[in-house]
Amino acid sequence: MDQSATRALAPLPSPAAVLELAKPITWFPPMWAFACGAISAGAALEADWPLIALGVLLAGPLLCATSQAINDWFDRHVDAINEPQRPIPSGRVAGRWGLYIALAGSAASLAAAAALGPWVLLWATIGLLLAWAYSAPPVRLKRNGWWGNAAVGLSYEGLAWITGASVIAAALPDVRILAVALLYSAGAHGIMTLNDFKSIDGDRRMGVGSLPVRLGPEAAARVACLTMAAPQAAVVALLALWGAPWHAAVVMLLLAVQVAMMRHFLRRPRERALWYSAFGVNFFVLGMLAAAFALRGVAGAA
Repeated sequence: MDQSATRALAPLPSPAAVLELAKPITWFPPMWAFACGAISAGAALEADWPLIALGVLLAGPLLCATSQAINDWFDRHVDAINEPQRPIPSGRVAGRWGLYIALAGSAASLAAAAALGPWVLLWATIGLLLAWAYSAPPVRLKRNGWWGNAAVGLSYEGLAWITGASVIAAALPDVRILAVALLYSAGAHGIMTLNDFKSIDGDRRMGVGSLPVRLGPEAAARVACLTMAAPQAAVVALLALWGAPWHAAVVMLLLAVQVAMMRHFLRRPRERALWYSAFGVNFFVLGMLAAAFALRGVAGAA
């Protein structure tokens, strides 16, 4: 039996294998950013909950899950070496089912986005294009840590935030919302660099140019910290300028905690990247929420 026939007869994957492929643990960042966007645009839970619920579904179980399936499909040969227990290389998602799931998820994401309006459809389309460009040849942005992390940061934070605001506003969000969303996207670039520390050896062997591979662990750690801290400092300045000094002070305090933790991380970056991802990033995320409430107040007073 030839390979094409084997693929055609591949068994339907189990729901558990499909769920593992979708990586629910990765859904939180875009869902959180979507919620921050909705808050920043003045969402009222009692009135807007159906839109918010559909938007959260779009951000996490649809768009983010689809991006994970896309990535695992195009990484299946690398994963067969580095992480053979994953659903596709292990055979639990056999044949071309990984690709079919990615395509079906893309279609479902666009359908849900269309139901939320033309602006949301635009942002979802851009997010999907970035997801395919990140993983699929010939573009495969993930081969370059600068471009790949920028694509993921924009998708997971900025586009999700802007989508949440667009759902509530039913229009292009206020320019202040756009500015803060893009700043947190830039900060997420550094968070993605932290994630690359765990696979330095495998990336080096496979020719993946993550920043820890390109720059070395120490320099990459400094770039990650600067990339996370500088946008938050800009958010502090903007919130103060826009008349939200208390919210600015909260974000500044959360940033100060991160800087203290960064100093510990920088002493042994390769060993402590996972530690900082698990604990330091929480303060970044809380700052997003504080900024969202500030924007809500600023917009309401305008």
